[in-house]
Amino acid sequence: MRARAALFILVAAVVVSACGSSARIGGIAVAPRTSSIGIAATYAAPTTTAVPTTTTKPPAAPPPAALPSAGNPNGHAAIPAEGRPVDTSHPTTVVGTGTAASCTSAAVVAAVAAGGVITFSCGPAPVTIAMTATAKVRNGSATVVIDGGGKVTLSGGGARRILYQDTCDQAQGKSTSDCNNQDQPRLTLQNLTFADGNATGQDTEDGGGGGAVFARGGRLAVINSRFLRNRCDDTGPDLGGAAVRALSEYNGQPVYVVNSTFSGGICANGGALSSIGVSWAVLNSVLSDNQAIGHGANPPSPGTPGGGSGGAIYTDGNQYTVRIAGCVIQNNHANEGGGAVFFVSNDHTGTMSIDGSTLTHNVSASFETAGFPGIFFIGAHNPTVTASTLR
Repeated sequence: MRARAALFILVAAVVVSACGSSARIGGIAVAPRTSSIGIAATYAAPTTTAVPTTTTKPPAAPPPAALPSAGNPNGHAAIPAEGRPVDTSHPTTVVGTGTAASCTSAAVVAAVAAGGVITFSCGPAPVTIAMTATAKVRNGSATVVIDGGGKVTLSGGGARRILYQDTCDQAQGKSTSDCNNQDQPRLTLQNLTFADGNATGQDTEDGGGGGAVFARGGRLAVINSRFLRNRCDDTGPDLGGAAVRALSEYNGQPVYVVNSTFSGGICANGGALSSIGVSWAVLNSVLSDNQAIGHGANPPSPGTPGGGSGGAIYTDGNQYTVRIAGCVIQNNHANEGGGAVFFVSNDHTGTMSIDGSTLTHNVSASFETAGFPGIFFIGAHNPTVTASTLR
């Protein structure tokens, strides 16, 4: 033994190996992996190193997301100029002052009455505005554009219609001598959600319907918008449109419905859309889980109140057209005819086309046109169907 001297040398050789039976990660079999690591080191006394104190800021919270997007992302129908969003970079009225609390029903009603281009400043997060009164378009407005920026929901609270336009209603101001064929107001609804509108009991001289939106006269376009859980009267042979009811469009020009979603609507007829004598262009949209719950069809069977046709779309009249392109129409239900679409041209001049669309699982409980599942059609000739699935 040597005094006052000791030399300690530590030589470490570590071999680590992993082998054996396979493991599973997230339900996926993972093959065994073998590895070896050799380590050799000479022992040295540990040292202490001061570590400066640092403060790490927590990551910034992501900005609040917009509401879910509307429409059919797989739809590829070309959109004409009349169906494209309106430029709202220079609004006439901005509803709100940057907070959710500043975006009120009263502010919306006033803005719609004033007309022009309407946008919202309700803060960064999505907001629901509970409508305590129906917003009404004035007949003297040339243009009314309501743009929710993808974050605004207008809610009827299950108690009232949300938006109303009627060029023949003198209470909304003077109109032309031919109120049923008036070129304005031109109403465009874009980047909005309409939820829980209810027009029950509004069956007056205008025919009722339009749980979320009733539009008579002028022009109407619905773009990048969602309609959820709206409703109107349960019965009536020609009453309809849980989401939208359209009448008397100027010069027979179509209502454009583009990149929009309709779900959960309930009405006597037309669980989503309804009209009399109005043409439609429904493009790159989704209509699902809507119901026509009337009974007795149109004209109503003896002893019935009528209705129950057009689970998603109900149209009636003479010379008009319906074009469906790039759409998904599914899981709608009609107590009578046309689980997806009810189309009757009384003078047999009307036409319907379906292109690049999928219509599936639409129930017509009583009747539909042979060879066209989910559709009841009377018109100039059978619907024209291209690159579409109907079953």
